[in-house]
Amino acid sequence: MKRIAVFASGGGTDFQSVIDANEKHKFCEIVYLIASKDGIGAIDRAKKHGINTAVFAKKDYPDIEKLYAELTYLLNINRVDYIVLAGWLKIMPESFIKAFEDRIINIHPSLIPAFCGAGMYGLNVHKAVLEYGAKVSGCTVHFVNEIPDGGAIIAQTAVEVKNGDTPESLQSRILEKEHELLPYCVKKLCEGKIKKNGRTVTVS
Repeated sequence: MKRIAVFASGGGTDFQSVIDANEKHKFCEIVYLIASKDGIGAIDRAKKHGINTAVFAKKDYPDIEKLYAELTYLLNINRVDYIVLAGWLKIMPESFIKAFEDRIINIHPSLIPAFCGAGMYGLNVHKAVLEYGAKVSGCTVHFVNEIPDGGAIIAQTAVEVKNGDTPESLQSRILEKEHELLPYCVKKLCEGKIKKNGRTVTVS
């Protein structure tokens, strides 16, 4: 059975969706939650489910390469097969991405390539969608490469933008879809049912 580490920077609702799906139909071992700071909700969720937690806070590592070197060591000694970014707000250095090439996936709250890239996270995404007047948004699970939100797309779910939507209301509806799409993709990945060939990804 594949072993995963989930990275989170906030409340951890996407993380919880993977935990819940895995408890219903065991498809992986969640061996670690990696948190970007102390005191976040994701840590409480990990503790509740007996999942090991490690905090890698930027304030403790003036050298970002050292942070990710130590993180790489931790993941390797724990035989982590895949990394799942579930609201991870740190930019990863290319050295780390290369060390886990095609083994890191991320969920983003828009239909990539729209409303993504540097600075596009959280409510910023939904504000941008509404300001632009887009009629459809959604969420995307993709492989991670050296370009923020630039990796090959695994799966997407569309969500209608409604008249009168606020960033918060749109975020809420998209989160519901994230909580379905992310566990689905993690399960397929761990079952070996996701194949990547360049930018073409097939899910069986």
